[in-house]
Amino acid sequence: MKRIEFFILAGMVFLGACGYHLEGGGYVNKDITRLSVAVFENRTSETRAGISFTNQLIREIQQKTDTIVVDSGKASRKIVGTVNSITFSALARTSTEKVVERQVTALVDVQLVGSDGKIIWSVKNLSASESYTVASDTVNDEANKRVAVDKIAQRCSERIVSQMMANF
Repeated sequence: MKRIEFFILAGMVFLGACGYHLEGGGYVNKDITRLSVAVFENRTSETRAGISFTNQLIREIQQKTDTIVVDSGKASRKIVGTVNSITFSALARTSTEKVVERQVTALVDVQLVGSDGKIIWSVKNLSASESYTVASDTVNDEANKRVAVDKIAQRCSERIVSQMMANF
């Protein structure tokens, strides 16, 4: 048993010495301990898209960083975003007229803006895609589409936070 404990301790020392660290923690920037996230502008016909991207980004910042998300009046920096497009394309058909699987693709712009209005960080045309099964009824088809858009919002948020932390 002592031998196992030695190898675990040696492994921890080795990983610490080589600069290895687990993802997460820290601020999106050393100077940004608090920021606000404005509701994403939605330039698409998908009614919930702006809110979905906003909520996913807030959740990602709260889970992966030490930066605190606050109301806009309490932060000197804020994130603003725009959902520019959400497009649908057929992935699979059972006939020339019946689509059974679609792909959803979103394009998003995001900026981190200082209190002076100056852009601190930005990304344009960030894209992500997700497929979903087309349901025969409208209610279930809309639900499947909404789940796909939410997954896209989550993936984009993960990439946004990762890029923000890496680019500073």
